[in-house]
Amino acid sequence: MSTGLPPREDLVGALSWKMRRLSGETVLFHQAIADRLGISPTDLKCLDLASNGPGPITAGRLAEVSGFTSGAITGVINRLEKAGLVNREQDPNDRRKVIIVVNPSVPDKVVGLFGSITDSMMELCSRYDDRELALVLDFVSRAAETTHNEATKLQQSTGMPADRS
Repeated sequence: MSTGLPPREDLVGALSWKMRRLSGETVLFHQAIADRLGISPTDLKCLDLASNGPGPITAGRLAEVSGFTSGAITGVINRLEKAGLVNREQDPNDRRKVIIVVNPSVPDKVVGLFGSITDSMMELCSRYDDRELALVLDFVSRAAETTHNEATKLQQSTGMPADRS
């Protein structure tokens, strides 16, 4: 009995290609946002991590959640500070720690740059019913977790990847 769908291997292949395309378009979109702010896409992602916690984040915690070394995070913070997006402050509870404080104008400034795509994505979501959205959410959540786990493996490995041929 036919389902009316292409064979599974064709669906998985098409999905793989579209996920790669989405990933590339996302990178290019974040590059455009970063360009507007005068920073790199990596700096933008770290700014996002620093902005979305319950409060200011320490440099060490930012290194931990980003997966970057403390030296790399120092460079990121230097660039974000130079761009006027964050300030360094001493942790009042532990003078050995530096807290990264996001400039209060940054969230509105960044949200404004994402406004159009947010509207477009909300319109896209309106095309799906709740059950379909739940399925898409499940897939995207699992894909993000898988990607995170694979990135962590790469960051922790010191050797070259095995030949997959």
